[in-house]
Amino acid sequence: MLAMKKTSHYRLSKSESQFVQGPLSRFRELVFVLKVFFSFIRAFRKMHFIGPCVTVFGSARFGPEMDHYQDAERIGAAMAKLGFTVMTGGGPGIMEAANKGAYKAGGYSVGCNIVLPVEQKPNPYLHKWIYIPYFFVRKVILVKYSFAFIVMPGGIGTLDELFESLTLIQTKMIAGFPVVIFDTEYHKDLCEHIDMMVQHESISPEDMKLLFVTDSVTDLVAHIEKHAIKKFGLRKIHYKPKWWFGESRS
Repeated sequence: MLAMKKTSHYRLSKSESQFVQGPLSRFRELVFVLKVFFSFIRAFRKMHFIGPCVTVFGSARFGPEMDHYQDAERIGAAMAKLGFTVMTGGGPGIMEAANKGAYKAGGYSVGCNIVLPVEQKPNPYLHKWIYIPYFFVRKVILVKYSFAFIVMPGGIGTLDELFESLTLIQTKMIAGFPVVIFDTEYHKDLCEHIDMMVQHESISPEDMKLLFVTDSVTDLVAHIEKHAIKKFGLRKIHYKPKWWFGESRS
């Protein structure tokens, strides 16, 4: 039976990294599961009163001087004016821009920050944020409260979030929420690759209906109005916090 040699080269700092590299002792795996459980409970309590949301995915590397940042800011403002809470990963770049647009438009802005070895600080345009120590917990929270997903220019993490959302919709694990890819030029090769998958029958032509690709904020707004607000009959619900759970709206 083969096993990985436990040298210092393979020792990883995060409990999540250690958990996925192979079997641990039964006790350590139980401790990890309990930590994940409490991480979920904490996130559920923190985010219970925020919806309905639109989640904006995008790179942390684009600054305010770039068109991508400015587009995300306009989109954040537009979503806030539709009545949505704007949710992002809570960091800089596209995330900051979308939160900033919502914040300055008088909407509600929230972030799900991941705990990294180099700390990702919450951007200054958040009404509420939470630090989440596990990537997979964070991905659940980014999906759980949202009725639409907007994919801005980004890197590997953004593509991961895009295809995670599409997979959940395609397999009917979540409802058919709209997924919008913004910036046709940036995503040209990605869209061509998706078309190629249709030609090779690795995905169905019907799956193409899950995506809306655009360069227009106006068209994006119209699409989300039709396929999120009207389709699901969305309205703002004012939940009443339960004092015996220690809940508050703040």
